[in-house]
Amino acid sequence: MMSAASTMAPATTLPIPRRRIEPTIVEPRTDSHESEAEQRTSSQCMRALARANQVRLARAALKRDISAGRREVIEVIIESPWEADSMSLSELLCSQRRWGRARSRKLLASAALSEAKRLGTLTERQRRILVGALEEKLAARMN
Repeated sequence: MMSAASTMAPATTLPIPRRRIEPTIVEPRTDSHESEAEQRTSSQCMRALARANQVRLARAALKRDISAGRREVIEVIIESPWEADSMSLSELLCSQRRWGRARSRKLLASAALSEAKRLGTLTERQRRILVGALEEKLAARMN
């Protein structure tokens, strides 16, 4: 008995036509001045980079203050300063001493909040719930 594979004709290679691909030469721009749109775009980009750098530095200072005990997380959640508005709740909680991802995840789960939730997007009710859960957790640690 013959197998199905042995009854098939052997594969033949198909001829591939050879085409020469000509390189395209890109001429350099003759005008030395950038267009008005390019200048606007680059200045807008530079402003965005400067703003991002400002926020990053302010956040780092805030996290250092929280870690050193000069500021309380509860105070930051209630006040919601501009530098913390786009900060995730997990990032904010983890900036405290001895708080890692597991502890912050557990606290946020008890308050029915996502780790990725941004501080600036919290409603007043969510803030109260989170502050209450934090106060309860910190009070239990003190006892």
